Amino acid sequence: MKKILISNGHIIDPANKIDQVGSVYIAEGKILAVNEHISDFTPDLSIDAKDNIVCPGFIDLSVRLRDPGQSYKGTILSETTAAASAGVTSLCLPPDTSPVIDTQAVTELIADKAEKASYPQVYPIGALTHQLAGVELSSMFALKQAGCIAVSNATVPLTSLLVLRRAMEYASSHDLLVMYHPDIPSLSKNGCVHEGVFSTRYGLPAIPEASESIAVAQCLELAELTGCRLHFSQISSRRSAIKIQQAKKYGLKVSADVAIHQLHLTEDDIEPFNSSFHVLPPFRSKKDQKSLRENLANGAIDIICSDHQPHDIDAKLGAFPETEPGISSLETLLPLTLRLIEDNAITLNQGIAALTQNPAKTLGINSGALSLGFSADICIFDPNLSWTVNQDNWKSAGHNTPYWGQSLKGRVTHTLQAGSIIYTL
Repeated sequence: MKKILISNGHIIDPANKIDQVGSVYIAEGKILAVNEHISDFTPDLSIDAKDNIVCPGFIDLSVRLRDPGQSYKGTILSETTAAASAGVTSLCLPPDTSPVIDTQAVTELIADKAEKASYPQVYPIGALTHQLAGVELSSMFALKQAGCIAVSNATVPLTSLLVLRRAMEYASSHDLLVMYHPDIPSLSKNGCVHEGVFSTRYGLPAIPEASESIAVAQCLELAELTGCRLHFSQISSRRSAIKIQQAKKYGLKVSADVAIHQLHLTEDDIEPFNSSFHVLPPFRSKKDQKSLRENLANGAIDIICSDHQPHDIDAKLGAFPETEPGISSLETLLPLTLRLIEDNAITLNQGIAALTQNPAKTLGINSGALSLGFSADICIFDPNLSWTVNQDNWKSAGHNTPYWGQSLKGRVTHTLQAGSIIYTL
């Protein structure tokens, strides 16, 4: 493995409270030193990061790779290539693959495919229930032993709160993180947009904010009852954020993430015949967006994720409610985070922490920091480099993004995973 010296970069590492220009020394795939000159170090490769930011590699808690099962939408190779170009060095794969991640064999299959794609840091999330059917609990301990980082039922509802309680008790007994997508299906059924001005104007089936906030409240009650480590995936509403903030004040072991596009787009931005804006949870009101930004800044929401969901062309054709929800969003993760900083919603340190230190803490992994001896997962990016979202720049197999054709600012120049360069601009 090469010895690498990254010099002259603006190093930002929130976990170690580093925010200064300096150098990073890498040997045998690990961090050897940060901002300490090593006189006898002869690098095999030197990277001049002048005018660039050097930070830990990003950790994304929700990335659909569409593999196994939907390789016509994307593959582990295509989507991890996109992840590398976005500075993401570790990612979590939700269990709604085909077959579902509810056996050791499927977990091992994913690990094998990731290894062959030269991107081994794919963390499978095991199914909370067998086949995600919401009835019978999965063999969570076996899934943990096979390499699953957490358990979740993805976006599939459970049949009852009793099933959720038993699942949380089982997960708690094995110290497994439960990742929960809050939704009351009887309230959100068949909805495709937020229940508000836009849904009324165009007569589209709507999803009320309460479908999420009620589910959050129920789950928090069960988390207190069971002592389970709980993470809320893709929060979208003000009332949900308030409830999570209150739960943290009372000492519950709870965390939450928000998809990057929810921090920028609202129901007012939706183009009625453009299915790129069809996402779940839906884009909500400006009041919700403002609250999400405020709660990210005050720490009630810990993490920014991409909620990457690549689709083929057919999935996004047809009337808005008939199309499949989701955005191909890995490659817009960094520039949209930097836009939050331009908007003075959060600081640069807070933005990087939400992509590195905080997800690592939630998952309980030794990553997300430039600590000595840690794996050298590093992102180097130019915060001022403008680029256009188009065929020439895009790596993901899914082109379903509302930002297609737009100019964004902020581009990754180098991505290192365990000391190996997996992307250069």
